[in-house]
Amino acid sequence: MEKIKKIKLFVGLLYLLFIGLFLYFLFSKYDLDQLTSYEFIKDNINYFSELKKTNKFILSISFLLITIIWVFPLLGFGTPIALLGGLILGKWLGVLVVVLGLSFGATFLYIFGNYFLKEFVREKFLNKFQNLEKKFKKSEFYYLLFYRFCGGIPWQLSCILPVIFNVKILNFFFATLIGIVPQIFLMVSIGSGLEKVINNNLETPRMLDLITSKDIYFPLIIFVCLLIVTIYLRKIFYKE
Repeated sequence: MEKIKKIKLFVGLLYLLFIGLFLYFLFSKYDLDQLTSYEFIKDNINYFSELKKTNKFILSISFLLITIIWVFPLLGFGTPIALLGGLILGKWLGVLVVVLGLSFGATFLYIFGNYFLKEFVREKFLNKFQNLEKKFKKSEFYYLLFYRFCGGIPWQLSCILPVIFNVKILNFFFATLIGIVPQIFLMVSIGSGLEKVINNNLETPRMLDLITSKDIYFPLIIFVCLLIVTIYLRKIFYKE
């Protein structure tokens, strides 16, 4: 238990340090009015668009590393980084980079949990997910893939929870890589749609402009449909 407290303290301090440094450099260069202005957002979108044309490889590698760090050790969620990936990298490149980054970050988090948090996780969650242990023993990769696709568990916990089932690292990585593609594709598509709306509007777009943009409402509708399907599948997957 003492080890768990130290790990929590370390991760918390690391997270605060990262956020503190980010805010320091951000506010040392810009004031709050600039950061909240539409012109600032549009200028930065244009900057990354030009950067993508001239240094696509460097931009992609940088965003990949940021995504990995966002997941581990910063324990960030997938949705914000997926939207940002769509805004900065566009749809197809954004999907590739974000999915790879989240998969690597999740795998590093799983390895960390397997070495340092295994007994703690088993103690806290084994009884609750006892039925899943039997399923994972039948076909580890396919059930892990289904587990990743269905979701329903907070991202950080979903990365650590499989330590209960002793899944192989490669199975975890590839199941994550494939299983998160549908959700990430839709989130990145929405982010890419926002980029197009911003580029096509000199002034702040109205909510109606956003909702009626096919690049936004179409993936949003599909995402809602996917959410309904996964909710139904979760009932089957997690039932006793």
